[in-house]
Amino acid sequence: MIKDIAKRYHKTSAQVVLRWNIERDVIVIPSSSDKKHIEENIDIFDFKLDQDDMQAIALLERHEKHDWY
Repeated sequence: MIKDIAKRYHKTSAQVVLRWNIERDVIVIPSSSDKKHIEENIDIFDFKLDQDDMQAIALLERHEKHDWY
């Protein structure tokens, strides 16, 4: 589902997850030593997820202790 959302916005799945957290006022600290990934991590401020996409991501069951993505 995240891949489908990413395709609609012409972004990567990682960018969508980072943007989803930003829109929820969660501080994100992405990490990479790869220049391409660093640039991708920065390139998340030129789009906003619509409410349906925000809700769809929030409803994903991740079975994780932390609500990171």
